Amino acid sequence: MTEKQSALSRSASPVQDADQIVLTPALERSYVRKMDLWLLPFLSLMYFFNSVDRSNLANAKTDGMATDMHFVGEQYSLLVLLFYIPNGLFDLPLNMLTKRFSGKIMLPLLMTSWGAMALIQASCKSFASILVVRLLLSVFEAGFFAGTVFYLTLFYTRGELAFRIAIYFGSALLASAFSGVLAYGVFQINHPNITGWMWLFLIEGGMTVIIGVVAFFWLPASPQTAWFLNDEQRAVATHRTLRDGSSEVGEKLEWKACVESWREWGWKCVLWCVVSFTYAVAFATTANFLPIVLQRLDYSTVKTNLLTVPPNVVGFLVLLATTYHSDRKRERTFHIVGSLCLSLSGLIILAAVSDSSHAVAYFACFLLASGAYIPSCLVHSWHNNNNLRESSRASTTGILVGLGNLSGILSAATFRTQYAPRYLPTLISTACCNVVCITATIWLGMWMRAENRRRDEAQGVKVKAEDVDTQTLTGGINDVNFRFFI
Repeated sequence: MTEKQSALSRSASPVQDADQIVLTPALERSYVRKMDLWLLPFLSLMYFFNSVDRSNLANAKTDGMATDMHFVGEQYSLLVLLFYIPNGLFDLPLNMLTKRFSGKIMLPLLMTSWGAMALIQASCKSFASILVVRLLLSVFEAGFFAGTVFYLTLFYTRGELAFRIAIYFGSALLASAFSGVLAYGVFQINHPNITGWMWLFLIEGGMTVIIGVVAFFWLPASPQTAWFLNDEQRAVATHRTLRDGSSEVGEKLEWKACVESWREWGWKCVLWCVVSFTYAVAFATTANFLPIVLQRLDYSTVKTNLLTVPPNVVGFLVLLATTYHSDRKRERTFHIVGSLCLSLSGLIILAAVSDSSHAVAYFACFLLASGAYIPSCLVHSWHNNNNLRESSRASTTGILVGLGNLSGILSAATFRTQYAPRYLPTLISTACCNVVCITATIWLGMWMRAENRRRDEAQGVKVKAEDVDTQTLTGGINDVNFRFFI
């Protein structure tokens, strides 16, 4: 038996101690295929409706929702802005509940709750009423993305995580495209009492509740309890996690461990916070205001909603290609920087061109959608790749995703009606955030590379992150054998 096989045998799952399963490529492929067929598509479907219910406000506005509810002044922008406050503040506590009670319980519970709020939006008659409902919807949606990212770290290795998060997160892009197409169809409904935007909330909210109920029965709490895996595949899951993911499997929630990694990172925590806050501004601008930005091209409401579809579809394809390459090369830094430069180019073009340059402005929307969504997958893969404790991953993901959600306030605060139709302050502030994020990402990535070289020189070896079994790294990132996933 080889040294690698011996190490794997020592880390056998508690339910498979007698069998001493040896991990092989065939067994790994079988396990990953099961995850990709049974778990990942359903999580993607759940996030699809999360994105639909989050972003359909812009579609509803194009059908006269603001007029029907008698919005005045900046009330629409205020409605979008206030959504981000509870959405950011509740990420951490809800993610800790996901660690405590498992994704099997918390993710479906959150989904059915925000679906119910999405349905209730159809009955709102004023700004005050829809504000209350949107704030509750924001609370229930908080923690869903962070919870799912943490949940996926229990099933996939570090070199598989970004692409799977991208497939999951990419459903947000498809949701934007779907929402535009559905809005086009729904807005054709003629009803004396129920307007098109009301139908939109009713249909999309109803579908969300149905999927949420099904999720209670579909999602497993962990690989070791997954109903679609056999005993051998459950043991494989344990082996894989200990080799390239965590130092311990099934760790109980420990509050001390939740803050331990932040002490280990020291001043680098500031860079993580800067990256997490600034990358998300471009995402918020694209997700919430793309239909409104496209209105500057002077097309009809129907055509404006349809024009949101191609940029989001192209953005989805670019997202998959970039994250797949990032996983294959096990590199995050420059993939994040490249995507930020792509969306930055779109923002600069939109800010620079005149309203008469329809083709150029529309091309810029493709650049914006192609780059704005990628950092959401790579940034949160990156910090989880360098965190070996489950409790710490749950808290860190909650904090950093929460910061990203709070950054939407900046986008919404600058998206004021007096800046229409070009919204230059929004575009400029978003571009500045991209520049700051690029700088912080390069700084953090270069520090990791330098630290890896220093440890190699101190030990007289050349080791990569994937060469060290994570179960042996009991000292976290300060362990002499730890190598940063760059």
